[in-house]
This record gives sequence, structure tokens and C-alpha cells, in this order.
Amino acid sequence: MEQAIQHGADIIIRDWVRLRAGERILIVSSQKYAVEVAAMQQAAQAVGSVADVLMLDDLHEQVGQYFDDREDAFDPYNAVIGAAEYSLITTRAVKRVIARRNRFLSLPLSTSNGQSLLSYDFLNMSLPKSRIMASIIMACYQNARHIHVTTELGTNLDFNIEGRVPGFFNGCCHDGKGLSSASVEVYVAPVESDTNGTLILDGSMGYIGIVDSPVRVELRGGRIVEIEDNASGRRLKQFLARFHDPENMVVAAEFGIGLNTHSRCAGNCYIEDESTYGTFHIGFGRNIALGGVQDASGHYDLVTHAPCIYVDNRMIMDHGQLTVLEPSIYI
Repeated sequence: MEQAIQHGADIIIRDWVRLRAGERILIVSSQKYAVEVAAMQQAAQAVGSVADVLMLDDLHEQVGQYFDDREDAFDPYNAVIGAAEYSLITTRAVKRVIARRNRFLSLPLSTSNGQSLLSYDFLNMSLPKSRIMASIIMACYQNARHIHVTTELGTNLDFNIEGRVPGFFNGCCHDGKGLSSASVEVYVAPVESDTNGTLILDGSMGYIGIVDSPVRVELRGGRIVEIEDNASGRRLKQFLARFHDPENMVVAAEFGIGLNTHSRCAGNCYIEDESTYGTFHIGFGRNIALGGVQDASGHYDLVTHAPCIYVDNRMIMDHGQLTVLEPSIYI
């Protein structure tokens, strides 16, 4: 296992952050992930750099607010890795990193099965392959106004993306113009007041894991207005209450399509779940670093399987299979 963790750390430092000798890098994490932090420090040392570490324990969901309040916290560094329990990618401090032409990698290390995220196979996804897949999908979004999504279970959703610029993550900060995430996906921030319809959630619920049975989630005017009262629905409601931000954490803030053919949506690791090829996810809450204008105390994703996705009435995914790619891209 130690060898697998070090292999993952080497990918992150060498291929994703592309750390160079003499650069300053900060790893934001907690004592829970001391092994992973040490592996990334070793990888940084191997390329001639020294990694500083900021351990933030006991913040949990509030870690985002911490870096909203400390917008200049990352100014001394060429690169920052957010390797805490929760994602920092939508915070003001990260937005400032990118504005200063430095690099930020979102690497939330939360898993629910005891396996280190750095040992997961999804880290081995080909960067060129993900880049090609993403570029083709983003070309379909050019000047588009509308996304429509259905599933066989009954999902029927409409997103307004007029004027919004899509982006993609594949781990590589260079590909993301300084900003990236361990999640491999194409994303776009929909108009915050104009997502409507029914989501039948059958994949995972972000940080809280797999859906035990499908959950009906109703959206009107860009907001969740009803969550089905079953076991998984109650878990989702309880999770939302922990953010103490009931007005903003129910706003649909991101539409994402997973592109990682090495990932499996098993509920063990939310970064892997939302990356899984053949799924889509809706991010709720903050999206200020994703091209939107919504602020909130956090961000979380709901992942659903096998969608049919239409962009301005053009089908780009049919029951989880992209229809705009050549078959050779899957090899």
C-alpha cells in the first residue's frame, strides 16, 4: 500500500502540479492524512522543491469559510494543493491564486472505505485522452443556451447555460490554466435561477456516499424545493443542515459530466464518483470559481447514472455513452 500511495503522490506532484525545482508549494490538509502528506512532500523533494504544510483539523465543512476569510493565504506560493477533507476549489483564496497566475489543485482526500485516495486506480487516467474527450464536449457547448437531461428512472431536467463558459478538470493544472481538480469532468455553471425539473438520484451523494435507493429531488427556479422522504433523502437533508446555510446550499451551481474510464461510482470516494464515465452530476452551493456568481458556505455534488444529455437539442450522451466521440477514444 505504501508503494501505491507514493506512486499516486508522484503523479500528483510530477504530472498534475508539474512542480519545478525551487518553486514553493503549500499542502493544506489535516493530521488524518499525514501519510499522504508525507508522500507528497517526498515527491516534491524528488523534483528539488520543499513542500510546506498547513494542517487544519476540526474545520470540516467550514474549511471553505476559513479560506474565504483569508483570501491572501496562498500568496507566497507558486502552487497549492488542497488536500483536506473537503474541497477548497470554490473559495476566494483559490480564485486569487488563479488571478495571480499560480496553480491550485483540489485534492480532497475523503474516502469512506479506509483506502487512501492516492492509491486509487482513477489517478492513472490518461491526460491526453481526457483532454481530447473534454475538448469535444466543450465544443458542443459553444454558444449553447440549454441542456436537457433524462434518465430511464425519470430524471427530467432543464439547465440554462446561456452566456456561461464551460471548463474541464483532469488533475493537470496546466490543462486547467492554473486550476484543476482530481475529478475528471467537463463542467459548466448554469444560470443560478433557471434549473428546473426532476432529478431521480441513483448514484452517490458526494461526501456521504452511495444512494441506498433512488431519491426524487425536485428543482424549481434553480433551487431544490423538495427531497423525497426516504432513507437516503433523510441522510441528504441531515448533511445539508450541517452547513447552516439553507438558502444558498440548495442552489444548482454546476452541471458536470464524468470522463474518467478508470473510475467507478461505488460511494467510497466522492471525487471518484463524480468522475465516473457514464454519469452526470449536479453541484450545489458555491460556484464562484466555476464561472458562476453563487456564494455559499460549501459545495457538494449529486451523481446520477446513465443519462441522455441534449445540448440545444443535439444529443451528446445516450444512456451514459457519449455519442460525439470516435470509438477509438475508448481504447
